[in-house]
Formats: sequence, C-alpha cells, structure tokens
Amino acid sequence: MARVLVIGEALVDEFHDGSVAGGAPFNVARSLAALGAPVRFVSRIGVDDAAGRLVLDSAARFGLAVDGIQRDATRATGRVSVHEDQGSGHRFEIHADAAWDHLETPAAAGAGIVYFGSLAQRHAVSRAAIRATVKRASGLRLLDLNLRPGSDTPELAAESLMLADWVKLNEDELDRLLGWFGPTLPALMARFALQRLVVTRGASGYSLHGEQGQVSAAGQGVAQPDFIDSVGAGDGFTAVLLAGLSLGLDLSATLALANRYAAMICGVRGPLPADPTTLAAWREAVHALPAGE
Repeated sequence: MARVLVIGEALVDEFHDGSVAGGAPFNVARSLAALGAPVRFVSRIGVDDAAGRLVLDSAARFGLAVDGIQRDATRATGRVSVHEDQGSGHRFEIHADAAWDHLETPAAAGAGIVYFGSLAQRHAVSRAAIRATVKRASGLRLLDLNLRPGSDTPELAAESLMLADWVKLNEDELDRLLGWFGPTLPALMARFALQRLVVTRGASGYSLHGEQGQVSAAGQGVAQPDFIDSVGAGDGFTAVLLAGLSLGLDLSATLALANRYAAMICGVRGPLPADPTTLAAWREAVHALPAGE
C-alpha cells in the first residue's frame, strides 16, 4: 500500500445555484479518502473566510485529514465562477492571486505516489513548491494536465511533463500537446520519457497508452441518464486510478471502475456527491477489485 500525496489547489466553485468546494487536487484527495486509499493533501486557504470554511467542512465530511492545508493570513481562499453554457458544457473563470498560489513546500511526507497538476503552477511561488515536492519523490509521479487559462502554455506543459511518469488528460488537451510537441503520440511519449498516458474521452470512454504510444487498455463511455454536469468527472476517474495504483490492484479492472465512477459524478451537482455516505458502495467496489500482477 503506497500513500498518495496530492498537492495543489483547494477552492470553491460558484454555480448559479450555490457554491461547492472544488479544485481538481481537492476533488481527487476527497475521493481517495472516501474510497479508503491512504492520502495526504497539501494546499493553502485563507485564515478565516467563508470559502475556506467550506473547504475544511467538506474535507471533514469526506474523512480527509487537513493537517497539510496551510493557512494564508493575507490572501483569500480560491474562487472559481462556473458559467454553464447550455449545449456546450461549462467554462471556468478562475480568480487571480488566491491563497493556493502561494503554497509553501511541505515537509517530506514519505509518499509512494505523488499527484500534481498544472493549474496550481500558474504562480511562481506555488510552482516552485510543487516542483520541489515532485522532484524529491521516490515513487510514481502522476501529472493531471488541466490546461486552464493561466496555466495553458507550452512552456509550462513541457516543464511539467518532464517531471511526470504518468500523465492523465482529456482528448482536447492531448490534441494541444500533439500540436505543441507531436506530431505523433509515440513521439510525445518518447520526448518526455513517459511510462503511461491516460486519455479520458467523456461519453466516448477512455484509453491507456504504453511507452510506445500503443493502447494497452480502453473502455467505452458509460451512459448517465440523469446528467447534471461534468464538473469533476475527470477528477473522479483519476482518484479511482490512483486508489488502484496505491492499493496494488489490477490496472484494467481499476480503469473500468474509474470510468463508471466518473459517469456517476456526472449525475451530481459539482465534483462530488453532497452526501459522502453514498460513496460507501464505491469504496467496497474498489477494495473488491482483483490484485495486480
């Protein structure tokens, strides 16, 4: 069993009908805790603001320890305005200079797996802290490439890819990488010495690619008849994948379950169910997966 160190942004997603705690790393960390995988979450929030209280309350409800969440006396907890466009999904307005832009490098945590993203590297302070943490990691390093405004440059992508062993991204982000660094998937994998690439394709499912770019596992999309929004679906997929890697479970079976979990997330408002107890069955499903070879 390998503990997962998750480092990056914790914030509040503001929808037209209310606010929910979010941020890709925070979504991943809460799911990992609820699914019974060992996890430590490192982020930064305001000392005492409403958004920060929402983050801490959500962490507690999902059983996620908050000892790695730093407090910032001068900057507020991060906020994202979610604009839902009928027929075309959603777009994010990520507000600048939040507490998570000023992460301090955490003490060595002895993690076996490190998860990091690109959005939390938009500011030089957090970028330095995240890279120092990733560089000293002895285990697998998984990059979740969230190409959002402020962290969607080829320079930042390349610097992050060079630190990663595994990369998870969606098909639009893959197209951008191929445009920047391609021209082919094997060339991309070789350029950055990547071990695995996981591509999520929304309603079309997912694919896992090996060092030569070959497909080593794939699955079709899972229908969600009660679709509400897709916020956090990719994060849910990543969380189950990390849980499987942490617990030494069969990779193909883990990916298939991750695909179903992501579809479930599309049926709730925001990145996670409001009631964490609804994830008990998913926790059982993760721990019932066969062991890996």
